[in-house]
Amino acid sequence: MKIPLQLIPTLRKETPGTACVTHLNNAGASLMPTPVYEAVKAYQEHELTRGGYEAAADHEAELNATYDSVARLIGAERDEIAIVENATFAWHQAFHSYPWKKGDNIVTSHTEYATNFISFLQVKKRFGIEVKVAMRGDSGAADPQQIRKLIDGKTRMIVLTHIPTNNGLVNPAEEIGDIAEEAGVMYLLDACQSVGQYPVDVKAVKCDLLSATGRKYLRAPRGTGFLYVKKSVLQTLEPMFLDLHGAEWSAANTYEVRADARRFENWETNKALTLGLKAAAEYAINIGPKGIWERIVYLGGMLREKLINEIEGVSIEDIGATQGGIVTFTIKNQPCERVKEYLQERKINVSVSHRSSTRLDMEARHLEGVMRASVHYYNNEEDLEKLTKALKAFTSS
Repeated sequence: MKIPLQLIPTLRKETPGTACVTHLNNAGASLMPTPVYEAVKAYQEHELTRGGYEAAADHEAELNATYDSVARLIGAERDEIAIVENATFAWHQAFHSYPWKKGDNIVTSHTEYATNFISFLQVKKRFGIEVKVAMRGDSGAADPQQIRKLIDGKTRMIVLTHIPTNNGLVNPAEEIGDIAEEAGVMYLLDACQSVGQYPVDVKAVKCDLLSATGRKYLRAPRGTGFLYVKKSVLQTLEPMFLDLHGAEWSAANTYEVRADARRFENWETNKALTLGLKAAAEYAINIGPKGIWERIVYLGGMLREKLINEIEGVSIEDIGATQGGIVTFTIKNQPCERVKEYLQERKINVSVSHRSSTRLDMEARHLEGVMRASVHYYNNEEDLEKLTKALKAFTSS
């Protein structure tokens, strides 16, 4: 269902930041809506006068309901969800929990984020695994058939970034999920940029593991994230880091790991931010993930057209058959950081993706960096016009 156009002013009113800045850095961190902020604020005020442990006890039912809200957002079950402080920790807990052995291999794509690829190289160094990178398809996205060809009897995991940070595309996660299921290979999906932007259903994707952040398209506070772990693989994975929350010290020389996905959590967490994550998940569910995605695609497409038609020397650097709200571009003979600074002086928030963030993709396309203007459903045509007018002024100065 579409987001009704008459609802956009209400959504902007519930996003106070839209009155202060033109925010086109949602792939970095979105502006929080008021209900999310109020959830965090109310808890912090209660903790201020009640005490940390006591406030947590008072809100126990509400905190536990966060698992239901997050699970409902991605089509999972509550005991398949771990609430953690960010997507990086979620991804690391998943990837490094696998019992890697020499000779194992993983299959991945050329669009992987730097943090993920560094971990591949780290495990290669420690255990002697092989990292297989699939060739890109004709559109520039990950090619499911190339991934299929790389799978062999020693493949232990397929790892994919769903929506890369730097090139606008959406990788075919569902098709690759079919291949992983057919091959009987574990499938880890980095959904850092997709949850809150794209309608993610773990059953449709058929992933075994999924990591996500709160701060980006989900519009939760910074310092929030979650990990999905499919029940059927849960017992085969033991986190690298366990504490008395993830496991019980059951006897002097033994411990028992939790039976649910919370084995991947830490005992000490920010309770106020957890309630902010809950509020953000419910906010997205109420608007509707399909409607959110449709509006983001509309705004992203409009911005690409405006940049091409109105800005001299611009090149759109997006690839892929399916493109979302991350719009990347370069301007001839203009350093990206200089463009960013010019826009920030005019209260227009964008960001820069450097080669080091997605080295394989950027090197293949001979790019040192790209401007990244990332739209969300609360943006409007006026926001896009402000950006293009500012860029016109910049290129003509």
